Amino acid sequence: MLRPIPRAVSTAIPTTNLSTRWLYARFSSSVASAQPQVIFSGIQPTGVPHLGNYLGALRQWVKLQNEAPPNATILYSIVDLHAITIRQDPVQLRQWRREMLASLLSVGLDPKRSIIFYQSDVAAHSELMWILSCYASVGYLSRMTQWKSKLALPENTSPLDPSTKTKLKLGLFSYPVLQAADILVHRATHVPVGADQSQHLEFARECANSFNHNFQHVLVPPETILSPAKRVMSLTRPHLKMSKSHEDPKSRILITDSREEISRKINSALTDSVAGVTYDPLNRPGVSNLIHIMYHLDETIADSCEALAGDCRDLSLRAFKERVIDAVDEQLKSVRIKYEELMQPNNDHLLSDISDEGSRKASANANATMSLVRGALGL
Repeated sequence: MLRPIPRAVSTAIPTTNLSTRWLYARFSSSVASAQPQVIFSGIQPTGVPHLGNYLGALRQWVKLQNEAPPNATILYSIVDLHAITIRQDPVQLRQWRREMLASLLSVGLDPKRSIIFYQSDVAAHSELMWILSCYASVGYLSRMTQWKSKLALPENTSPLDPSTKTKLKLGLFSYPVLQAADILVHRATHVPVGADQSQHLEFARECANSFNHNFQHVLVPPETILSPAKRVMSLTRPHLKMSKSHEDPKSRILITDSREEISRKINSALTDSVAGVTYDPLNRPGVSNLIHIMYHLDETIADSCEALAGDCRDLSLRAFKERVIDAVDEQLKSVRIKYEELMQPNNDHLLSDISDEGSRKASANANATMSLVRGALGL
């Protein structure tokens, strides 16, 4: 017989340069006494991830996988239902899903240790979203930033504005509810995210606490694990975040780029005409972004971005870019080789088997939660 799940420990986690080993040491006694840790995170299927995705999320996922206690459950989802909040070409979306799965395996996620699955294969995500939607506040959702940024609207925009109502689709507006369901349906105790997603974790906690207040204490309010890597900026427009949405492909480095492609993109990266290398994000954003990339690729080379800049201060920008090229290629070489191997036609069955097994495990985990939710609601 299933028993109600106890609430997660609510001790706040520091949000600066979090060591995963420190995290598990700190929570091993308190969390273990209530329930084993469950780590969940998701990424949209936008094809091959770029360097910002890798440094901001994927490398952290691998560290969490490798350093988690043996009894921790780790789930990583390719959130394809989130992707369709904007119109997608079906053929392209299908290919992007496959490319993202191969990418996750290439960076070091192990399907024998982590549950890797497509969100749309686990129906419980959508079922819990509907249930949470019945209790989610429209006022709270109207203050969320996701739908405003997707539609390029001002922060003070209301969903009831006449000009907004014609553009805004319900799926985009209720995106945070599905994101909350993704987390809560697996009883996640910890969720690794970037700083720009912390608002969505607050909403997930709000959904869990609201449900638990009105019904039984079934859902687990998750804790946030903020990635220690800050945002990686565009190579061509360093005041903007590196993104697939930028028209210029030279603005981003994909984790599968060849050395030649990496060299071409970094050599054409926007810098300035100032001699030498200094770390000054305000006045030298392009140079500082390259320092930032190089430092976070291997933090053993210097104590900080400022220290790394000091080590490189006498280099010409051309010589400095060559050093950045070497650092990026060295980090991504093994990822590129693994990805090319997985994307061979003879490995189609391998990718399918991994996604099928991941979906089976994720469904079993989510269905256990839904049995409790349905029982609490009287369904």
